[in-house]
Amino acid sequence: MTDHATTAPTVRIPAQRSPPRTLTVLFALPPSATSVSLARGLRQDLAVEGIELIPAGDGIELLDALRTRGADLIVLDMELPGPDPSVLLGAVVAESPASPVVAVVPRERRVGVLGLLRGDRDDFLLRPFMADELAARIRLRLRAAGGLPAPTVLGHGGLSVDADAGQVFVDGRRVALSPTEYALLTALVERAGRVVGHEELARLAWSEPVSANLVQVYISYLRRKIGPERIRTVRGAGYQLDG
Repeated sequence: MTDHATTAPTVRIPAQRSPPRTLTVLFALPPSATSVSLARGLRQDLAVEGIELIPAGDGIELLDALRTRGADLIVLDMELPGPDPSVLLGAVVAESPASPVVAVVPRERRVGVLGLLRGDRDDFLLRPFMADELAARIRLRLRAAGGLPAPTVLGHGGLSVDADAGQVFVDGRRVALSPTEYALLTALVERAGRVVGHEELARLAWSEPVSANLVQVYISYLRRKIGPERIRTVRGAGYQLDG
């Protein structure tokens, strides 16, 4: 998330919660510049939650890593070089039956692959997909398996703020906010139902005194992204989050 050029004060963002031990995700995608870039971004994104990403470029490398170090979750591309991916999936499940699998599936192979997955334990993504969608599936499967703590989610009137992942959803749609916008929205959601004054919002979102005008500017930015009707101005008092 990038902030607007108006100012760059320090903002308060809720801390991530980590699992009691490091979780290992074996990441088996065919070697390519895209896969390397995807792995690099996911590694940075997941590391803050105590999740270690281990790449594997083919089926043999994946099975070797699974046997030597184990895995809490396996991401398996169904076009991975080496043994037939359908056979490989069976070998992975036999080697580590407690580990969920997130299969990356070409659309034309969807029906055949779904029959190999184990109900609610496993998951799949169709190509093409976004990196944050894969990260969300990884977190979801790890939470379902009991390895990752449940997220701290604040909700109000169609808004949901995942305080661990730093993500905001409006009516189920993810919305990208700057750090200051995120801090302001979190402050309002935590105090939903009451009017929050300019000074209190400034204290919660910035680590230094800022003007009421600057708070107003950032409230306007926030309204554009989550809907103007969600934040009510109470003249002379501050702002209130409406449902």
